[in-house]
Amino acid sequence: MKQFFIFTLFISFLASHVYAQHAKPNLAFDKVIHNFGEVKEDGGTKAFQFKFKNTGGQPLVLHNVKASCGCTTPQWTRTPIPPGGSGMVNVTFDPRNRPGNFNKTITVSSNAQNATVILRINGKVLPREMTMEDIYPRNMGKIRLETSHLAFTSITPVQVKEESIKIISTSEEPVKLGFVNVPSHIKIKCIPEVVQPGKAAVITATYDAKLKNDWGFVTDNIFIIFNDVRNYSNRVTVSASIQEDFSTWDAEKLKKAPVATIEEKNWNFGDIKQGDVVKHQFEVKNTGKTQLIIRKVKASCGCTAIKPAKTILEPGETTLIAAQFDSKGKSGRQTKTVRIVTNDPKTTTHTLMITGNVKIN
Repeated sequence: MKQFFIFTLFISFLASHVYAQHAKPNLAFDKVIHNFGEVKEDGGTKAFQFKFKNTGGQPLVLHNVKASCGCTTPQWTRTPIPPGGSGMVNVTFDPRNRPGNFNKTITVSSNAQNATVILRINGKVLPREMTMEDIYPRNMGKIRLETSHLAFTSITPVQVKEESIKIISTSEEPVKLGFVNVPSHIKIKCIPEVVQPGKAAVITATYDAKLKNDWGFVTDNIFIIFNDVRNYSNRVTVSASIQEDFSTWDAEKLKKAPVATIEEKNWNFGDIKQGDVVKHQFEVKNTGKTQLIIRKVKASCGCTAIKPAKTILEPGETTLIAAQFDSKGKSGRQTKTVRIVTNDPKTTTHTLMITGNVKIN
């Protein structure tokens, strides 16, 4: 009799536990993955409605619905859904500027037993046909360019490199291209020199780093003129990162290399009055095994003066780089940089930060 009583209690407990589980809300979607198939990039937004039911025994509340990216915008049923009731999560996908395959997730959070449910949309965006404005986004009146920046990303101090920019004429008449403010280390030309209406051409530049005789990231501005008429509004920026080539160094040579160590790279001068001049010294130490050469020290603006005490450091030797910030004409939060270029093969360029706040009396 006692065993029967215990068994009855166990069955009652089990039944009540199962009922309690069933009594909780339960989020049951008809489907959790939808494939849009192929959609056009310029075909407008696409939407799909994920439908669900509350198969539990208590009201269901969706706390939040969050998409994995901004291109997917969800809307959902925000009122409590009674047992047996239905709701929806409506997902809108914007294919603009997103050619190629896509696979996005939508996370649904609720008070259900299955508190988190992941929905998924996928498909393929077919790229739209490129317009002339897409191919040549930079407009200079008589021509359009694919870019107005000629970037010689990495070049050694003795190297000569060539880069080019594609252009197209938007003029109704032939236009002759010329260039002014061209430095001696750059040779630049348009091929062909005279571009016919609606025709494409190429601006080609040759960069001689030896003639530039500089280090680190450097820029030059060159101006395009049309039909020999000078106009300084059409500018092409030429940049280069002039660095030594350490790719041929073996492990043994790298072990003996100089190492530029700067423990403090940020200096905050706090609050100062407009017109004040503040000074600070950054310490550079050669923790390597051979001679460290400080190739260049350059501030981001003329208001920040810098001067290294020494430019050649033996192993273990230290030098100070004096930074001076002149707040004349400045106000509010200030952030300036100082770039140091050395012959350290692992880190050729170090960037120091100078920050603070200039108050007007």
